[in-house]
Amino acid sequence: MGKTENITLSNSDKLSMLSDLGTMLSAGIPLLESVDALLEDAKGNHKKFLQVLRDDLTQGKHVYFTFSKFPNVFSRVTTSIVKASEEAGTLDVTLKDLKENLKADMEFSDKVKSALVYPLFIVFVFFAVLLMILIVVVPKISDVFSRLRVDLPLPTKILIFMSNALLSQTILVILGIAVFSFLIFFFYKKQKKLLLNLIFKLPILSALAKDIDLTKFSRNLYLLLNAGIPITSALELTENVVVNRSVELAVKHAKEAVASGKKLSEGFKSNRRIFPSIVIRITQAGERSGSLDKSMSDISDFLDYQVSSKLKTTTALLEPILLVSIGGLVGGMMLAIIAPIYGLIGQVGGR
Repeated sequence: MGKTENITLSNSDKLSMLSDLGTMLSAGIPLLESVDALLEDAKGNHKKFLQVLRDDLTQGKHVYFTFSKFPNVFSRVTTSIVKASEEAGTLDVTLKDLKENLKADMEFSDKVKSALVYPLFIVFVFFAVLLMILIVVVPKISDVFSRLRVDLPLPTKILIFMSNALLSQTILVILGIAVFSFLIFFFYKKQKKLLLNLIFKLPILSALAKDIDLTKFSRNLYLLLNAGIPITSALELTENVVVNRSVELAVKHAKEAVASGKKLSEGFKSNRRIFPSIVIRITQAGERSGSLDKSMSDISDFLDYQVSSKLKTTTALLEPILLVSIGGLVGGMMLAIIAPIYGLIGQVGGR
């Protein structure tokens, strides 16, 4: 069957599977029969997952046991929720909740991705212009400068060097870029949190990154508490959901506060820099009414709205900054090409 740890599933496949499985179980169809029905149309990794699930079920294992074999498909949070629901006999309801949560996560991710499209497009255009200048413009100008033996400023020399390297050592340059890209990708895979934390320390992105993490934290905490998982265990699981190191430490501190007999809101209060006042107030209201899970759901909805607003603001700020920065870089390159030409004209005029 191969190593299940390396198998991945797309969000659409996961959404489809959770939705279909939950619907069939709600209709009273036995679990094994439901899995057999899903296997008929499954392909690729989706089919591999269902085959492993079917084999485990025939051996008397639970669904959560299979989920735990696929860490790249289902998180520890999801596995724990499924385990609790199987023990409580509410697997059909939980699968529907997980489907709704996954759908919300997908919509949330789409918002973030769509906000990144324009900045990435601007960066791509810059590199395309840089490549065109180095391949088309600089070689023609450098020939003229070399014949006239003009003293060139440092920026012009750098451009000519880059152009010569690109044209004379094309294979080596491509190979170097490929190796560099692979190293970045490898580092991202191995040290994803470290790299993201460095990016999230940027002034414009820090507040947005914190709200994104708090949204994921509150949504997952709601699911765990709603499934009947004790609050300390739920908080421990949500530590791994967040990316920002400061948010992770704040969640850890809140867990320790709860474990020592304090309320969750008290743990939040000691980290007001991370948890906004409204999050603390809604948590307090949930603790008083005995509906903390519902409060977490309300918090995630509120923060989701906040993130959407901040994404628009951040994108609006990034666009002019990127345009001015890239315009300045392109202008600087053109100046490096034109300045020696004006120098030549001045020399000719002086004679």
